[in-house]
Amino acid sequence: MSEFKVRSLDISSRSFALRRKKQENHQRHALTSSLQFKRTKSGIIKNMYQFMGAHLEKVDGIEGTRFSVWAPNAAEVSVVCDSNHWKKGENHLTGSDSGTWTGFMPHIKTGERYKYSIKTKYGEYLEKADPYAFQCEHPPNTASIVTELSGMQWQDSNWMQNREKVNWFEEPISIYEVHLASWKRPEDGRKYFSYHELAHMLVDYLQEMGFTHLELLPMTEYPFDGSWGYQTTGYFAPTSRFGTPEEFAYFVDYCHQANIGVIMDWVPAHFPTDPHALGKFDGTCLYEHEDPRQGFHPDWKTLIFNYSRSEVKEFLLSSARFWLDVYHVDALRVDAVASMLYLDYSREDGEWIPNEHGGRENLDAIEFLKEMNIALHQEFPGVLTFAEESTSWAGVSHPVYNGGLGFSMKWDMGWMNDTLEYFERDPIHRKHHQDELSFRQVYAYNENFLLPLSHDEVVHGKKSLLSKMPGGHWQQFANLRLLYSYQYSMPGKKLLFMGDEFAQWEEWNHDSSLDWPLLKEFYHDGIRKLVGDLNRIYKEEPALYETDYDADAFHYIQCDDNKNSVYAYFRFAKSRNDYLVILCNFTPVPQEKYKIGVPVPGFYKEIFSSDSQIYGGENYGNSGGLYTEPGKSHGLNQSLSLTLPPLGMVILKPFSK
Repeated sequence: MSEFKVRSLDISSRSFALRRKKQENHQRHALTSSLQFKRTKSGIIKNMYQFMGAHLEKVDGIEGTRFSVWAPNAAEVSVVCDSNHWKKGENHLTGSDSGTWTGFMPHIKTGERYKYSIKTKYGEYLEKADPYAFQCEHPPNTASIVTELSGMQWQDSNWMQNREKVNWFEEPISIYEVHLASWKRPEDGRKYFSYHELAHMLVDYLQEMGFTHLELLPMTEYPFDGSWGYQTTGYFAPTSRFGTPEEFAYFVDYCHQANIGVIMDWVPAHFPTDPHALGKFDGTCLYEHEDPRQGFHPDWKTLIFNYSRSEVKEFLLSSARFWLDVYHVDALRVDAVASMLYLDYSREDGEWIPNEHGGRENLDAIEFLKEMNIALHQEFPGVLTFAEESTSWAGVSHPVYNGGLGFSMKWDMGWMNDTLEYFERDPIHRKHHQDELSFRQVYAYNENFLLPLSHDEVVHGKKSLLSKMPGGHWQQFANLRLLYSYQYSMPGKKLLFMGDEFAQWEEWNHDSSLDWPLLKEFYHDGIRKLVGDLNRIYKEEPALYETDYDADAFHYIQCDDNKNSVYAYFRFAKSRNDYLVILCNFTPVPQEKYKIGVPVPGFYKEIFSSDSQIYGGENYGNSGGLYTEPGKSHGLNQSLSLTLPPLGMVILKPFSK
């Protein structure tokens, strides 16, 4: 934080005249200082966390803390804290024309708990946590904590330098999505493991399983466990459930040293109504719209940000930048983008206000998202932004200069819904729904898609992925192996939620640990081994990741065999001589001598079968590979006559003569 130094106001017990003189001197100094603001092209400041909030300083040789808070309609603002025994009105801040209240409190150091006591223009007193606080108390306590972030030690320079050079669109991205509070829980009476403990356990597991990235459900401080972090109150504070900000930095740093990227879910769409948080911050609607048709979310009972206010945009843009700048986070997954884009999201007629053109698009939110993506991509090369956007909005992952929103990638919710709906069908009925899978190719290259099997699919009575699968025990496990294999074989980056990789029977419960004892059972450990091998093959075969966004690199060999519910397709690398042949049998009946066409004669090695015995299958397959036969099939001059395992997928790689 050393690049921003501003002297503020000395509120002490000295005489009023001396105090007033010092205040005037410090105000003049603040006005003439060379402030290192970082602005977007539209003038929005994106590093407000270096000015707002609580910052350690030394004024006239006295160490203390400078406080700054935006409360333009307040009649009075003071700091209440441990040092003044939480008495309002003892340590006043001084207001300004910008609506920012600022003051210096001597002898306040790291670790001090504080809030702002705000007297509204109606005479009511509110106690609010600091919107820019770097640390918060462990919930259910809600005070902010004075924290110094400049002393963090990083050992990830190799990762950070290499990250800038990587073209992630042509690299494997296999994401393990984690809710840190329920991945594993200690057995010694504590509720949570620490950031230090989780770093070591998770990194070891991620390396064993072959995932490239870790995605964390929101780490921004939140009061209610049941929100999973999606109702944020501390947009600049890693949750204290697992330790301090320095320990969270250690967590990220440790991941980077192991070549694991860190993605963090981030929520600029809405915020909770908790009395200590942003809602009616100074007695008026600052961060949210005043009209509930714009400012209240009917589904989540939360408040919606007012993106038309520059101060709100600065707050959110600064939060996004903060995690990349201070904590070296590699990507932000922006939650609930659809709710930001549409003014009528989840509303009936008469419950929303059209934009200035009479439309349903939230023009201010759209501009904010564009500005955010431009700013982050320009300043942090190699950083990614993911949009969880569930509609057909065009150009979510297109550059802003081409009319898009500027996200790096978009979650393919359509693929997820269609695929799970297909897999939940009894195999006898799948022949009537062949196009539910092949339909994706109609739109697969309109966006840079990521294929998610996320936490949202295994909660609220939706059942676990294993429990969704039809049939008896062997069919459920075979279907799940086929689902994961199919996901890894399709164009698009990959995401799997924790617990799915070893086939939990029960849906996810945020209040308890994953069911790790299941790994002692053969079939569950078989699923884990399958996912590990899929990650290994995925990273070894360029055809599975280099051309995810190239429509010419995917070709169906067979997609209309309704009778047998078989799909066959090619995946090509950038070098078209490097390709894979992939076949999926979505019925529980083995297919013998199933004939397909291939372009090159020679030996085709079977490099993967989801029916391998080590995964819990029956070893149906092709004895490690087979040779082509002359003769046309599917418009190609050579053919293969294959054995397809029941509810299974095989991958073959050519070794031509």
